[in-house]
Amino acid sequence: MTRIAGVSRQDAGPTVKLAYWFTRRHMARLAGRETEQMIEPVTMYAHVPGVLRAYGMLEQATAKLKRLDERYRALAELKAATVTQCEYCIDLGSQIARRWGLSDDELLALPSYRTSALFTDVDKLVLDYAVGMSSTPVTVTDTLFAKLREHFDDAQLVELTHLIALENLRGRFNLALGVPAAGFSEGMTCAVPAPVPHPTRGDEGTN
Repeated sequence: MTRIAGVSRQDAGPTVKLAYWFTRRHMARLAGRETEQMIEPVTMYAHVPGVLRAYGMLEQATAKLKRLDERYRALAELKAATVTQCEYCIDLGSQIARRWGLSDDELLALPSYRTSALFTDVDKLVLDYAVGMSSTPVTVTDTLFAKLREHFDDAQLVELTHLIALENLRGRFNLALGVPAAGFSEGMTCAVPAPVPHPTRGDEGTN
C-alpha cells in the first residue's frame, strides 16, 4: 500500500492521461510484459503535473542514450536499485536486465560480484561505481574514476553517471512514498537487495 494514492485515470486530465498511455506503452516494450501497477510511480508524479511533464522529458531523453553497451547500463541501474533497496526498481530492473542479456545466475551473484567469475573486470568497475554513487555518503574515489576512464570516454562516463543518479532518484522517490514491486519479475528470478553496510565497518563501497 502506497502512502498516498496516485491520480487515477478517471481523475486525470487529458495531458496526464496521455502521459499514462505513453508510459504504459514504453514500459511494456521495455519489460516485455504489462502489469496492473506498472505506472504507479507516474501516478504519484501526476499530483504535480508540471513536475510530471519535466520528469517525463528526462526519462524520454534517457531512453534515447546509446553510448553505453546495454550490459553496462543494466548492471549499473540494477546494482543502484539493489543498494537503495527499492522493490519496484529491483523488480523492473531484473526484468530489463534479463532482456538485455544478463543471466539469472548473474542477477543472483550481484551481492558478491567482486569475487564472482561471472563478471569481467570492467563489469566490476561499473558495479563499484554504482555502489559508490548510491552509498551515503557517496564513496567514489579518484582511483576508481581513473580506472573507469581507461575504458570509457567522457561522454560515456557522463551517461553512466546520469543513469546511476537517475536510478537513485527513482528508488528514493518510490521508497519514500511506499511504492511496492509491480510484478514485472513475477515467477522469474529477481535480484536481491544489497545488505546494508554496518556503520562502524568503514569498508568503502561495501555492498
